[in-house]
Amino acid sequence: MRYRNLGGTGIEVSAHCLGTMMFGAVGNPDHEECGRIIHAALDLGINFVDTADMYSAGESEVIVGKALKGRRDDVVLATKVHFQMGEGRNRSGNSRRWIIRAVEDSLRRLDTDWIDLYQVHRPDHTTDVEETLSVLGDLVTAGKIRSFGCSTFPAEELVEAHHVAERRALHRFRTEQPPYSILARGIEADVLPVARRYGMGVLTWSPLASGFLSGKQRLGRPVDLTSGRAALNPARFDPAIPVNIAKLEAVEQLVALAEEIGCTLPELAVAFPVAHPAVTSVIIGPRTMEQMESLVEGAGLVLDDAVLDRIDEIVAPGVNLYHPDGVWRAPALTDPSQRRRALQDRAAG
Repeated sequence: MRYRNLGGTGIEVSAHCLGTMMFGAVGNPDHEECGRIIHAALDLGINFVDTADMYSAGESEVIVGKALKGRRDDVVLATKVHFQMGEGRNRSGNSRRWIIRAVEDSLRRLDTDWIDLYQVHRPDHTTDVEETLSVLGDLVTAGKIRSFGCSTFPAEELVEAHHVAERRALHRFRTEQPPYSILARGIEADVLPVARRYGMGVLTWSPLASGFLSGKQRLGRPVDLTSGRAALNPARFDPAIPVNIAKLEAVEQLVALAEEIGCTLPELAVAFPVAHPAVTSVIIGPRTMEQMESLVEGAGLVLDDAVLDRIDEIVAPGVNLYHPDGVWRAPALTDPSQRRRALQDRAAG
């Protein structure tokens, strides 16, 4: 396993990061098995573990905390804050009030005295980014976290956050965690260049594009829309919809390419983001030991320029054939009131 510097933090992390979103009630509820998966990943050289407070409503953090007992000093531990935790107001977002409460809850669940990388899971248009950067900097000073970053921020939000940090002499985001795969290359046009410009570490998620690059979904084969991810969002997987046909056509070409170079489609998919110079670490999120071993198996795979050129021909740089679930969208797009004047003011004359 290769190791890379996480932005300008001086922290060395493995080129694969173990993601634990599938540990707990929403994926694998067996704590003992999840612990064995974590130990196996560490034994294979992965020293970077990523979780979040909202994964299985905190259960993932509990699983990770139990598994890391006796090995905590050898692991770079990352978690996140933002999404709603429990019922009631002020139990989500990026405010000082919530982050101070949330970090203590995460420390308790993880059974640790510090978090190596604390990430803001999504932007929050109701909270001034200065407020967020200020409290995160205070947590660094207090020793509760070592560094902090963000996840799934658009490029313009990254730029604004860095400008605010500079103007106000605040600690800045050191990392960004965006979705990135062969089928979702949009961040190559903006987020990745911005991250490189500011010296940010980048840990990417969803290299298998929610299963499209697992090899299980193929053109011309029936798709079960009643179970798994497909049941949650059938339109994303329905092969009768043209945009999904385009994904499956790309998958067929990628399967042929993988066979040609002697690897599996998942191995090709995971190796692809590792090759980008802006990417520090690629998050793999297994649910079972078999999945973890199969994903790590291709860690030594080198995609030469000829292979990357072939991939560019199948899915052009900067193009999204697939839009991952949960990607933050600007209120300027989602809130009609921000795109429409009052009815009486819409006429030009």
